[in-house]
Amino acid sequence: MNLFHFNPNDLMSFYLTLFRVSIVLFLLPFFGGQSIPNPVKAALTIVITIGIWPYIHVDGSLMPSNPYNIALMILGELVLGLVMGIAVNVMFSAVQTGGNFIGVQMGFSMVNVLDPLTGTNEAVTAHFLYMTAILVFLCLNGHLYLMSAMVESFKYIPPGQIFISSKLTSQIMLISKDIFTLAVKVASPIIASIFVVDLALALISKMAPQMNVLMLGFPLKIMVGFFFLSMIFSILSIYVSEYVAGLPVLMLQIMKSASPPVQQLLGN
Repeated sequence: MNLFHFNPNDLMSFYLTLFRVSIVLFLLPFFGGQSIPNPVKAALTIVITIGIWPYIHVDGSLMPSNPYNIALMILGELVLGLVMGIAVNVMFSAVQTGGNFIGVQMGFSMVNVLDPLTGTNEAVTAHFLYMTAILVFLCLNGHLYLMSAMVESFKYIPPGQIFISSKLTSQIMLISKDIFTLAVKVASPIIASIFVVDLALALISKMAPQMNVLMLGFPLKIMVGFFFLSMIFSILSIYVSEYVAGLPVLMLQIMKSASPPVQQLLGN
C-alpha cells in the first residue's frame, strides 16, 4: 500500500525542471555571477524550481533511462543556457567595450580593476559603465524578464529536446553583431570630444613649441572625459531601456528557433 501516494513520474518531472533551472540560472548574468556564493545559488535554484514546477507540467517520462542519454540531455540544457546568456550578455559586453574605448582615450588603459561578476580585469570606466547598466537593467525589471523567459522555455523546448538549427545560429550571429555598434554609440561622445582636444593640442604645439603639450594633455583629457562621461548616463539608460523593452520578443524568437520541428508546427 502506498501511504504517501508517491508517484515516480512526479519525481522525474521535478528533476527535469531542476536540471534546466539550475543550469540556465547559473549561466545567466546577475544570478550566476562569481560574487554570489554557491550555497545561495543552490538555495535560489531549489526555491525557483519548487515555485514553477506545479505550473509548467513537465512530463516525467521524458527523463532518459540511459546514463548517456541523461548526459546528452544535460548538454542540451547547457546549450540552451549559453544561448540565453549570450542574448543578455551582448548588451553588457557592448557597454564594457565602450567603457574600454573611453578608458583608452582618457589615458586609463593601465588602470584596471577586477570585475567581481566575471572575474576579469577591465578599465575603471568600463567597470563603472557596466555597473550602471546593471542597475538600470534591474530597475527596469530585466531580471524578471529573464525568469519569465526561462519558464516559457519549457513550453517551446521540452527537456533535452533543443534543436540546433541554422535558424538558431543565424539568430545568435544577428545578436552578436550589435556588440561593436552599441559600443561605438556609447563611447562616441567622449571619443569625439577627446579627438577635438587632441586636435587643439596639436595646433597649440605648432603655434607654441615651447609649451609642454604632453604634460598639459593628460589632465585636460581626463577633465574633458569626466565631463562628457557624466552626460553619457542618460544615453546609456535609453539604450538599456530599449534593450529591456525588446527582451521578451528576442527571447521568444530564440525559443522558437531552438524548439524541435514538432513544437514549431504546433506553435505555428
